[in-house]
Amino acid sequence: MNEFSSARKWGTFAICGLLVMLPNLDLTALNQAIPHLTADLAPSATQILWIADAYGFALAGLLVTMGGIGDRIGHRRLLMAGAALFGATSALTAYAGTAELLIAARFLLGVAGATLMPSALSLIRRVFTDPRERTMAVGMFAGIGGLAVGLGPVVGGALLDHFWWGSVFLINIPLTLVAVVAGMAVLPETRSPQPGRLDVPSVPLSIAGVVGVVYALKEAAAGEGASAGVVAAAVGGVLALAAFVLRQARLDDPLIDVRLFRRIAFSGSVITTMFAMFALVAQSLIFSLYFQLVLGWSPLQSGLAGLPGALGAMVGGAALAPPLIGLLGRARVVALGLFVAAVAFGLLTRVGTEADYVSVLVPIIFSGTGIGMVMTVTADTVLATVPRDRSGAASAISETGMELGGSLGMAVLGSVLNAVYRGSVELPAGLPAAAEHAARDSLSGAAQAAAGLPASLAAQVESAAHRAFVDGLHAAVLCSTALAALVGVFALVALRGVPKVIPEAVEGGDGAAKAEVTSAR
Repeated sequence: MNEFSSARKWGTFAICGLLVMLPNLDLTALNQAIPHLTADLAPSATQILWIADAYGFALAGLLVTMGGIGDRIGHRRLLMAGAALFGATSALTAYAGTAELLIAARFLLGVAGATLMPSALSLIRRVFTDPRERTMAVGMFAGIGGLAVGLGPVVGGALLDHFWWGSVFLINIPLTLVAVVAGMAVLPETRSPQPGRLDVPSVPLSIAGVVGVVYALKEAAAGEGASAGVVAAAVGGVLALAAFVLRQARLDDPLIDVRLFRRIAFSGSVITTMFAMFALVAQSLIFSLYFQLVLGWSPLQSGLAGLPGALGAMVGGAALAPPLIGLLGRARVVALGLFVAAVAFGLLTRVGTEADYVSVLVPIIFSGTGIGMVMTVTADTVLATVPRDRSGAASAISETGMELGGSLGMAVLGSVLNAVYRGSVELPAGLPAAAEHAARDSLSGAAQAAAGLPASLAAQVESAAHRAFVDGLHAAVLCSTALAALVGVFALVALRGVPKVIPEAVEGGDGAAKAEVTSAR
C-alpha cells in the first residue's frame, strides 16, 4: 500500500473539493439565470426545458460510464480532462448566442461534470488509507458539495444583480484553471496492469436506461405522467437497465460488477442514499418557490434563506458523523440522521402564508444536519466496502442512485403538492375562464393570472393560491417525514452488521486486477 504525505493528501482533497463544487454551483445558479437568458435569447417553451435539463440528463446518463472509464485509464487523467472540458464549455455556455447553442453547451457541461464526482471520490479513497481519516475526509467532501448547492443561488443572485446571465458560468473558468494546474502537480495517478477492455455495448445501455428513467420521472413531476412519451421512456429505460445488468453479470470485465450489490453494506448504503435524496431534494425547490412566490422575496434573499441548511449538512457530515460512528456504529448514525431529518420535516408543517423565518430556519438547519450525517456514512461505506481499483465505479453507482432518488422525489412530492394545490384552491367568483384555468393549475400560473386582473380581485386570487400552495407544501413535507422515518428503520436493519471501522477491501477481489498507485510526477 502506498502511503502519502499529509500535505499530498490534503492537497488532493482541496483540488477534488474545488472541482466537485463546480457542477453543484452550476445546477443551482442556472435556475436564477433562466429568466434573464430567456429575455435575451427568446427560447421556446420546449427549448427552456432543454436548457434546464440537458445538463442533468448528460450527467446522470454518463456517471456509470465515466466511473468505469476512470477505473481503467486512471482517475487523475480523467479528472484533469473533465475539468479542462468543463472550463472550456463554461465559456461556450456564457457566450452562447442562440438557444440551440446553449442547449448543446449545457449537454457538454454535463458530459464534463460526469467525470468529476466519481474521479474525485476515487482519488480521496486512494490517498486516505486510514479508515478514520478517510471517513472524516468523505464527510468534509460531502459537506462541500452541500455547501455548493446552497451557495449557488446566492452567488448566482449576486452576479445577476450586477452582470448579464453568462456571468454565472464564467466563474467556472478561473476555478478549473487553478484546479488543473495544481492537479497536474499534486494528484496521484492510478494505473492497473490489467484493466480489462471497456465493453462498448454496455455504454449505450447504461445511458439509455438511466436517461430514460430520469426523463420519465422529470416529466411526471411536470404533470405529464400519463402521456405516451413518458410511459415509453419509462418502459424503455427499465428494459435498458435490465439488459445492462444481465450483460454485466456475463462479462469477464464488466463496466460495473453487479456482484457488489451482494454486499449488504454496499447495496444498503446505495438504497439509503437514494431515498434520503428523495426526501430532501424536493424541499429545496418547494421552499425556493415558497420564499419567492408566497413571501415575495428576491432570488438572492431566497438563496440566503436556504443557505443555513447547506451549512447544517456540512456540520452534520464533517463534524458530527465521524465521531458518532465510533460511539454508535454506522447503522445507528444513519438512522439517527434520518430520524432527525424526519422530525425537522414535520416541523415544517408550521409554516404559513406570512413571513416567519424562524419557523423555517430551525427545521432547515436540522434537516440539513441529519441528511449530512447520512450522506457521509453511506458514501464512506460504499467506498470502504469495495477494493480501491473499483472505487470509481462504486462512487458512480452511489451518485447515480442520488440522481434517481432526487428525480423520483421531485416527481412524487411535486405531484403531491400539485394535487393538493389543485384540490384545495378556492378562487373567487367572476374570474375570466383563462385566468381561472391558469390559477387552478399552479402557484406561478395564479401569479401570472393575477397580473391581468383588477387589484381587489388579484389580491383574492393570490391569497387563495398562497393558502393552497402552503397546504400542498404541508402534504409534501409530511410525505418526507414518513419516508425519512421508514428509511431510518430500513438502515437500522440493513446496516446493522457493518463494523464501525471497515477493514481494507482486498485489491482485485473477485477477479479484478490489482491497482498500482503511482506518483503523478
